[in-house]
Amino acid sequence: MTLRVFSHTCSNTEIVCALGCAETLVGVDADSDFPPEVVARLPRAGRDLDLDIEAVLRLAPDLVLSSLTVPGHERVVEALEQAGLRVLVCDPVTLQDIYQDIRRIAAALDVAARGDALVAQMDAAMPSVPVMGERPAVMVEWWPKPVIAAARHSWVNDLIRRAGGRNPWDVLDARSVPQESVDAAAMRPDVVVMSWCGVKEENYRADVVRQRPGWAGVPAVVQDRIHAVSEAFLGRPGPRLVEGYRRLRAAIAAAS
Repeated sequence: MTLRVFSHTCSNTEIVCALGCAETLVGVDADSDFPPEVVARLPRAGRDLDLDIEAVLRLAPDLVLSSLTVPGHERVVEALEQAGLRVLVCDPVTLQDIYQDIRRIAAALDVAARGDALVAQMDAAMPSVPVMGERPAVMVEWWPKPVIAAARHSWVNDLIRRAGGRNPWDVLDARSVPQESVDAAAMRPDVVVMSWCGVKEENYRADVVRQRPGWAGVPAVVQDRIHAVSEAFLGRPGPRLVEGYRRLRAAIAAAS
């Protein structure tokens, strides 16, 4: 009998499909949008923080894949567990954490070998590039106003370093940090990567970065190194981080 799986987050939906287990999915959250040919046919039970627990129960899943990567998910996970559902919760910080979550999900789906293979494939596609000189300072921002930058406890740190850069916000003991525009400018990033959560990539605007108070002399603005990389490729802890790495690498290489 095929396991019935409900996915509460985009990243978990993408992991299940990358493992070749799309047929196990009986429903997803409203934000899961990839792969489109899979999610288009599936029932949706609400957005991440407004999940309809009763709708999930009606789908009779054997397993719910959830996450703590969004503030407030704790109460949703608690509600799922109180409803008697079996829940596998991911809360990755580093790239290695993501690899471990992929292996955990693969084991739960009884395809452990596929999990190992997917991790190996991702790791090989995101090599640590050799750096001869100084690493460019790279800012990945999750939101433009206030400026919210990826800080130390983020897999983005691993991706930036592998791609040949450094994250100036790595000194801050947080997953991300909101800052005043002038404080963010003081970090003097050489590269700015817009990866605004919940906004389509085609709607990212570099002028929003250029026109910030105190940013006229920031190297990324002076050298016009402001790039758009969909949050789907950097903010989701799953297989499509490979595409995020590739785009980071291209942006960093151009600044090196």
